[in-house]
Amino acid sequence: MSEQEPVTPPEPEETVSPAESSPRVSNDDDAIEREIAHKTRRSFLVGGIATLAGAGAWAWLDSRRPDGGVQWPLRIGLRANEQIWRDYFSQSRLARTFGPGEVESPRQNGNVGLDDDPDPQWKLTVDGIPDAEEPLSLSMADIQTLPKIEMITELKCIEGWSRILKWGGVRFQDFVAKYAPGQIDPNSYVGLETPDRDYYVGLDMAAAMHPQTLLCYEMNGEPLPAEHGAPLRLVIPLRYGIKNLKRIGRIAFSKARPPDYWAERGYDYYAGF
Repeated sequence: MSEQEPVTPPEPEETVSPAESSPRVSNDDDAIEREIAHKTRRSFLVGGIATLAGAGAWAWLDSRRPDGGVQWPLRIGLRANEQIWRDYFSQSRLARTFGPGEVESPRQNGNVGLDDDPDPQWKLTVDGIPDAEEPLSLSMADIQTLPKIEMITELKCIEGWSRILKWGGVRFQDFVAKYAPGQIDPNSYVGLETPDRDYYVGLDMAAAMHPQTLLCYEMNGEPLPAEHGAPLRLVIPLRYGIKNLKRIGRIAFSKARPPDYWAERGYDYYAGF
């Protein structure tokens, strides 16, 4: 039997005790804590700078010269918005119409110019007619000689709510054709106001002559209630409710942009959507 070579036992594997590994874990935790602290300080610094910048910008804006109820930088923004909508506007672009089953109950909102009851002897004054020597004075019977139009559209309030309502009345373009004939400049304007002149709106002529712009004397198949503008109101579905003047007492055509109640209080003059 041959002699066996001596066998060398394997060296034991090197082991690391928990005590020896703890310094590395501790170093990682310290690095994470330092990174968190660094980001927190940076966040507070950025937030503080942003707050100071915002406060400074607001102070600057608030000190600017007013223009039509708002500071002029804001008015520039409103005019830019208006130009976008004017470019988008088209006589062929119609507001959505609805079926009879979708008609809703009206919502009362806003009573400026409606403090008194409707005058039984109400007359509509029409100013600014080309070549006319004096204003017209029209009765409801005069207006109702025009073709009656009915439509079901959505009245949208600038506050965010809306109502689907049925309107009855005459197209403003038909009214112009009969009572204000002549060359009405498409670049001119029309102003409407309540009998007491407490509420008033201005419209560009293109919007006034839109086929869905009506002088209405009926709502939901009934004569206009006093709180909704009896005996005659404006309905213009492509404008917010602030332009849909209740209880018209006077209509005036002009080359210059007429005053507008809410535009004087900081809102967009155009008020379209």
